[in-house]
Amino acid sequence: MRYCFDIDGTICSTNCEYKDSVPYQEVIDWINKKYDEGHSITLFTSRGTSSGLDWFKFTEKQVNDWGIKYHELKLGKPAYDLFIDDRVINNKDWYKKEGLKI
Repeated sequence: MRYCFDIDGTICSTNCEYKDSVPYQEVIDWINKKYDEGHSITLFTSRGTSSGLDWFKFTEKQVNDWGIKYHELKLGKPAYDLFIDDRVINNKDWYKKEGLKI
């Protein structure tokens, strides 16, 4: 299976200061388990989409420091107010479905 995870608000808390983000270890453990089981993991973020700043190196170091196992890190996720898609699950619904206590 191919999984695509947003970073801010899904894998970590954020207050618009990426350097102060706090990782959700329970989510990271779940992602790493799926990675170890052979699933494909992509991290996809809108960091820099609105500001035009390049957050790639910072984000790459951050997720690596947090110990997240992944195959691909992608920036450029569109900034939006509502994302409508046939394969989307809200992070809070997903936490509940997987029994994660965030």
